[in-house]
Amino acid sequence: MKKKMFLSLISVSSMTLISRIIGFLRDVLIAKYFGVSGATDAFNVAFKLPNFLRRIFAEGAFSQAFVPILSEYRNNKSQEETNKFVSSVMGMLFLILLITVLIGIVFSSYIILITSPGFTTNIVKFNLTVSLLRITFPYILFISLASLISGVLNTWGVFAIPSFTPTILNLTFIFFIVFFNQAFHPSVLCLAWAVFIGGILQLLFQIPFYKKLGFNLKPIIDFKNKNVLRVIKLMFPAIFAVSVSQISMIINTIYASYLQTGSVSWMYYADRLMEFPTGVLGVGLGTILLPSLSKYSMSNHLQFSKTLDWGIRLCLLLAVPATVGIAMVSKLLIVTLFMHGKFNSLDVIMTQKALIGYSIGLIGIILVKVLGPGFYANQDIKTPVKIAVLVLICIQFMNFLFIGHLKHAGLALSIGLGACINAGVLCYLLIKRKIYTPQQGWAKFLIKIILATIIMCVTVLIAMRLINLSNYTSNIKNLIVLALYIVIASCSYFISLFILGIRLKQFTSMEY
Repeated sequence: MKKKMFLSLISVSSMTLISRIIGFLRDVLIAKYFGVSGATDAFNVAFKLPNFLRRIFAEGAFSQAFVPILSEYRNNKSQEETNKFVSSVMGMLFLILLITVLIGIVFSSYIILITSPGFTTNIVKFNLTVSLLRITFPYILFISLASLISGVLNTWGVFAIPSFTPTILNLTFIFFIVFFNQAFHPSVLCLAWAVFIGGILQLLFQIPFYKKLGFNLKPIIDFKNKNVLRVIKLMFPAIFAVSVSQISMIINTIYASYLQTGSVSWMYYADRLMEFPTGVLGVGLGTILLPSLSKYSMSNHLQFSKTLDWGIRLCLLLAVPATVGIAMVSKLLIVTLFMHGKFNSLDVIMTQKALIGYSIGLIGIILVKVLGPGFYANQDIKTPVKIAVLVLICIQFMNFLFIGHLKHAGLALSIGLGACINAGVLCYLLIKRKIYTPQQGWAKFLIKIILATIIMCVTVLIAMRLINLSNYTSNIKNLIVLALYIVIASCSYFISLFILGIRLKQFTSMEY
């Protein structure tokens, strides 16, 4: 079982990494073809709202409410009953989303008026944003239905397909930018249609694999189904939990807007770099753990604890060196990826400060993705919500403490430390409530990780002295040296783990 989960993690993480890399290429192309202008501002605002609803509704709240109940059906009900339940949830989801999309399209001008009141001073920019929003808003319908299918596929152990699906949107963006940027007037409309078509393609891509499992696409409108009502009931606190995180980001953006010009952008670029490890490790682990934990939550507490313990150990095994490694090569990483055109040396230094602040919380950010399913699998979403509110308060208090001396880096540090608080409280309550019982050997395991990380740091520092970059003028040279540092760090870390007695088979058989 654990071997299958480990292989699934590799599959999910690989697909997520590909998606992140192609997404970065998408951003580079948008910058190249459209630059920074009123038109790109209009698109970013028009895509922000459906993308915001996607994060709240499709990715987070819906999966957390739907997958545990679906796991119950898979384990205890017939295929026919399970099919009816999924079709009923699909009907409920489709109806709610269709109404939401129609409201969004009809009242799009009022939505822009509320979310971007500054655009009203430029009527051309305002009208363009409204037009773009009307094109992008249906994306929430397509991606939410795709999320439902992803939940089904994940529950049946098909992880690679849902993990690859986001790549389709990025590929659609690239295709429209390269081949259709001159086909629309204004040309930025091609980005909005890329969102629309990309959403449809993501849904269509998964349907054959969904049908292969024996499910049909016929939605049923049945709000009397008690389990459909359970999904809705669980979704509301989950939506609030995700909203708290988004509120925190919005508040920090407001703070940053009062700081030195460029603070918002420096935090944005640092956050983009953090998406690589959090997506590859955190999202991958969270995706494969939720269905497995849901399966064991009601029937096998020992296996539940072992599975969660496996996820936590694997998280720390990979996140600890990643946290230290990002901080060590932060400057070279930023220079290599972003120092082009108007992105100057000051921007590098300021982005580096924000990245280091964020990276301090990398372990916490990834652990939350692992510990959260421990509650969701038991259909307890209220506890993570309460913790999220506590963390929001803590972050604002730390903002007040740090912003005076550390400026935008203090805001990033607050978010990082907030993630660590979140993870710590989640873990404490899981243990206190006896939902999770840590397995033996934790002290030795942590000592081995710390020793291996120290050896990795020393090795990389030696490499940095031997391969000294006196300047950063050659991007090809920077890329080669960065890759070399990563290889040296990875080899020194995993060889050290091997010498200290940690083997790959321990994570495929649970023998620590």
